[in-house]
Amino acid sequence: MASRLSTGVDVLDRELGGGVPAGTVVAYETPPASQGELLLYELTRPRPTLYLTTDRTKQAVRDAFEETNAPTGNPEIGYIKGADAIENARRAVRSVPEETTVVVDTADALERADRTRYENFLNELSNHMRNVGGVAVLHCLDTDHAPELRGTTEHMVDAVFRLSVEEAGGEIESRLTVPKFRGGRALDTPVKLNLTERVQVDTSRDIA
Repeated sequence: MASRLSTGVDVLDRELGGGVPAGTVVAYETPPASQGELLLYELTRPRPTLYLTTDRTKQAVRDAFEETNAPTGNPEIGYIKGADAIENARRAVRSVPEETTVVVDTADALERADRTRYENFLNELSNHMRNVGGVAVLHCLDTDHAPELRGTTEHMVDAVFRLSVEEAGGEIESRLTVPKFRGGRALDTPVKLNLTERVQVDTSRDIA
């Protein structure tokens, strides 16, 4: 079983010292009006992936994978119904095999559940990822109206990847920071990304 797992994005793997430790649970926070989903798509490339959608339909996610120019894998796609999102997510994750990537897109629906049930889910997810040597990514929308349990997510996960997007001089600047990384080294400077058709490093200007 691998000790570190590739994210599928070479530049991010280099910054993280070869990838993320097996068993890691990541909160990936992105603005809704961003190309942040490109990173989610590329995460499916290195390993078998279970991609759980809580808002878009399975067909919409399949269409997005077929239409993107980013390098991707061929994930299994599941839909998590909002009526009991926590229980449905638990059932879906329980059966994933070794060295699998699990993506929950988005985790916001789970963060609106009862606190105790959500904490139990995160603990079970973490235990299962460690047991199978996989990695889980919870896609969290960064808005002014984030769910009440967002802080619980950030506290309990192993790593936080945060994408920020700014418009400067008529250009869009996307920067990825990693303020929290158990089992690794938090990044002391942001990684500037070019998120157009795939995830690439933006080398056009140095980060101020």
